Amino acid sequence: MNIIFGFFIVVSSVIGGYMLSHGYLLALWQPYELLIILGAATGGLVIANPPHILGRVRKGLPQLLRKSRYDKALYLQLLSVIYELFMRSRKNGMLSLETHVEEPDESFIFQQYPRLMRQHSEAITFLVDYLRLIVGGNMNSYELDNLMDIELATHEHEASQPSGALSAMADGLPGFGIVAAVMGIVITMGSLGGPVEETGQHLAAALVGTFLGILLSYGFVGPLARALQYIAEDEAMMLNCIKTTLVASLNGYAPVVAVEFGRKAIPARLRPGFYELEDHIHEIGLHDGAVASQE
Repeated sequence: MNIIFGFFIVVSSVIGGYMLSHGYLLALWQPYELLIILGAATGGLVIANPPHILGRVRKGLPQLLRKSRYDKALYLQLLSVIYELFMRSRKNGMLSLETHVEEPDESFIFQQYPRLMRQHSEAITFLVDYLRLIVGGNMNSYELDNLMDIELATHEHEASQPSGALSAMADGLPGFGIVAAVMGIVITMGSLGGPVEETGQHLAAALVGTFLGILLSYGFVGPLARALQYIAEDEAMMLNCIKTTLVASLNGYAPVVAVEFGRKAIPARLRPGFYELEDHIHEIGLHDGAVASQE
């Protein structure tokens, strides 16, 4: 929603200021200039990027129109499922997690958190992959920490590619605006000797090309690229939270302390409070006790 509101502010400010200065609005309507600028910029985007990055750009843009998937409730769910897994491994041994990490979709622990499973499959995959290594391997915390750092660096690089592609497109738009303006000047020069009104119209169209290239770059495409980058950073912060809890657990900390390590890795705007997390964990403890008595 912020994207639409931001676009409205950009358009209303530019057009409003122009009209308040007694500008003629229809003079800005130059569809052929838009065709030159946007067409050339889109072609450059296609040339510069392989299909998988173009697909991720196309997939990422609609996400900007929706509310962010990341909030405090989501992180409470994440820390809760990790706590449940840690408590089960503490009581019954690491091998008791094998069925849960091999088939998380069938796990009664993961099934308690449908939003996490539905919207954040990449985070679940990251979690179960490393729990699988812990269960079946003989890795110490330093080895696991280094391995996760490598994967997080790779993820960060891949996640930033769509925003980088759009950012490069934004950088090129002012140049394509100049291209459109130069072509307009060529047309203007060809009209010299004709009616003064016609020459003026061609010159105005040429100047609008420069205006459109700069406006599209700094008012639309550039901000979209930055917004995509924020989505990528939110994904990376969630994976970093998982990494912090796993390393803390592998270093011998109790489950409640390990998830506190993870809580500290959450951005302040999304971080649950200490007592909020403690109350949530207490509820999980009661649930675990009920399940254990039934078993």
